[in-house]
Amino acid sequence: MAKKIIKKDKVESKFINYENLDKIGEIAVYYGFQPWKSPEITKNDIAQAKGLLDIDYVSDEEDTLKLPLHVEEKIAILRMYHENNLYTLSQPIFLYFKEPFPGSLKRNGDYNRYCDMEIIGGSRGIAESTLIQTARMILKEEGYENICVEINSIGDRDSMARFARDLNNYYRRHINDMHSECRQLLKKDPLELLNCKNDKCKKINSNAPHIMNFLGEASREHFQEVLEYLEALDIPYKINHSLMGNRKYCTETVFSIINMDYEKKSKDHKILAIGMRYDGLSKKIGIKKEIQGVGISILIKSGHADLKKELKKVKKPIASFVQLGFESKLLSLSVVESLRQVKIPLCLSLAKDRLGAQVSIVEKNHIPYAIIMGKKEAIEKSVIVRNQDTHAQDIVDLTDLPKYMKKLETK
Repeated sequence: MAKKIIKKDKVESKFINYENLDKIGEIAVYYGFQPWKSPEITKNDIAQAKGLLDIDYVSDEEDTLKLPLHVEEKIAILRMYHENNLYTLSQPIFLYFKEPFPGSLKRNGDYNRYCDMEIIGGSRGIAESTLIQTARMILKEEGYENICVEINSIGDRDSMARFARDLNNYYRRHINDMHSECRQLLKKDPLELLNCKNDKCKKINSNAPHIMNFLGEASREHFQEVLEYLEALDIPYKINHSLMGNRKYCTETVFSIINMDYEKKSKDHKILAIGMRYDGLSKKIGIKKEIQGVGISILIKSGHADLKKELKKVKKPIASFVQLGFESKLLSLSVVESLRQVKIPLCLSLAKDRLGAQVSIVEKNHIPYAIIMGKKEAIEKSVIVRNQDTHAQDIVDLTDLPKYMKKLETK
């Protein structure tokens, strides 16, 4: 009897127990996200969102579809982050929500949501890239193979102010050529005119200024960094200048994932996911410190019911991926995916830059192996695999890494 108990404990020690996780969320967990119960939207959250709701959507470039961004949910997430003192933990925090947010406002043109992922407390482009890559893998599991990322940068508040002034002046020079509704819209918000479907206004919009020309240096560097990650991952993308998000709190990147096969199948979704950075929101809701946040909502109905089944545990990581320098960061997400494909459980801290922070995670969690990639390894397309107990290490080509780690797992 005692032997059976010992054996059971030994088996259970190989797993991490989770709540609020489903089968599809295992992909998110692999990329470093932690499952959380979706916070309930309070009356105060709605009250704080009230002044931000009028432009709280992303518009479809070709149609008149408006997809709500649900600012009240972002407010609830930031409130949860603040109330639970999550800022005291190692930053950034990766959150996965499988359930709808209780109390979220319903709008015309609202959509089904599959799951939400948020990264709070991180300002680097790796955050957007991790969200897009993770969403891409989740969508692939659901059968969406042919996708494209539409992306834009709206910069910081100063960038947006400069752009809005120039755009307003541009439209005023063409006011006599605009149809009557747009003339009225110009008085309210010149940015609303960018999505006008009227033939006259489409022609005017084709020569309108682009916000890309008004970005400050930091915003340009941030956007370029995100695009470099997408290129390193071979993710198709196009810059969509009409993607603006909610200019009252969105900053920097706004993006959507498009189903390139939607015209072939009438019942298919066109827009599969929408995301944006919302660094400007925390101070608007009374939090003294600015909190960086970026999130993505996947907007599909599950075509595979088994992928939404509850998942109680996942394997403990046998290795931690440690990266040093931008060159290794660029390769990191593709290396991680190659290991996920062969089911090697990993511990990730891709959004952390400091070596000490990454190494402390390895030591704290007693992870047997460290996979290390610095600038030299990135150039040579290799990694160092180190045994944390014996300090023995091997240099392994990236092409051989999945097979190499699989052998270590079976030891």
